[in-house]
Amino acid sequence: MFYELQKKDKNCKARAGKLTTDHGVIETPIFMPVGTQGTVKAIDQRSLKEDIDAPIILGNTYHLYLRPGMEIMEKAGGLHQFMNWDRALLTDSGGFQVFSLSELRKLKPYGVEFRSHLDGSKHLFTPEKVIEIERQIGADIIMPLDECTPYPCDYDYAKKSKELTSEWAILNKEAFERSEPLYGHTQRLFGIVQGSVYKDLREASAKDLMDIGFDGYSIGGLAVGEPAETMYELVDFTTDILPENKPRYLMGVGRPENILEAIERGVDMFDCVMPTRNARNAYLFTSAGIVTIKNSIYKDDFTPIDTECDCYTCKNFSKAYLRHLFNAREILAYELATIHNLRFYLNLIREARKQILSDTFTEWKNKIIIKLSINTKELK
Repeated sequence: MFYELQKKDKNCKARAGKLTTDHGVIETPIFMPVGTQGTVKAIDQRSLKEDIDAPIILGNTYHLYLRPGMEIMEKAGGLHQFMNWDRALLTDSGGFQVFSLSELRKLKPYGVEFRSHLDGSKHLFTPEKVIEIERQIGADIIMPLDECTPYPCDYDYAKKSKELTSEWAILNKEAFERSEPLYGHTQRLFGIVQGSVYKDLREASAKDLMDIGFDGYSIGGLAVGEPAETMYELVDFTTDILPENKPRYLMGVGRPENILEAIERGVDMFDCVMPTRNARNAYLFTSAGIVTIKNSIYKDDFTPIDTECDCYTCKNFSKAYLRHLFNAREILAYELATIHNLRFYLNLIREARKQILSDTFTEWKNKIIIKLSINTKELK
């Protein structure tokens, strides 16, 4: 069994479960660090396992396809071997990256033509091509080609986009079933629900995908500029439609409070570049809100970043030292800050799971969000 629903909180829709892959068991809810180009920025694989204890990370189909390319990927034996990662991997389809190219891409009924952001070379992604690429990458969980609509987006465009995503979903599934894994381990294919901010389109998209049948269901097209309350409302609406016995993945979200709110609404899986990107910009997540470590108030503060954190950084270094590293532009600053932020996210989501198992998630979540709201205006 790929997904097992183990417990639902009695007071809300929050769920605890587990995903079983050939590269390990993943307890849910889970946050997945983003390793776009076969690396989570500023941190190595040893630290991801020993310091962060991440059971799964992401790779990006678009970027890996362009560089190093699929010839190298197959010669290496897939992304697991290439990057020396023996835990689970998820790859998105590259659709979001392609569609963010705007003037560099052309949408067609059969796929999308685009120019590389690296050298301007022309490429074509079709549903069948994306499945072929993701077979070559070899991630445990893979995403189909879809169109991610922008925000705002008018109804007619969103409807056409939803219909195209549903048509492509059929082709993705057929290509997946015609092909075989290249490296001996099982791969799972998710569907992606689209429909912008329109509930009828979201419902139609979800039902289309459920009729096709996927191993899990992603909620796409959110966290693209819409108000947070709109996102929460649409997540709540969509999880009511999706099957209980399949995992639910909210793509590209986000802030800690966004994740907790989505867990309460029945989501199992999350990813976002926020913890690593903000770490490199000296913004650190703590149990008492955001710490902007470059601030002068920390120049002689020899306490840990977060006294409630058990990460390598907090156990061994002070705010004053980390501030010094950032101001001196030392590379170690990025590594230590990244270790802390990712450990904070993983600790937060593991505590969320404990609260679900105890039927106390909502009460705990509300207290945590109040604490996290301190100084969040500093976050970029």
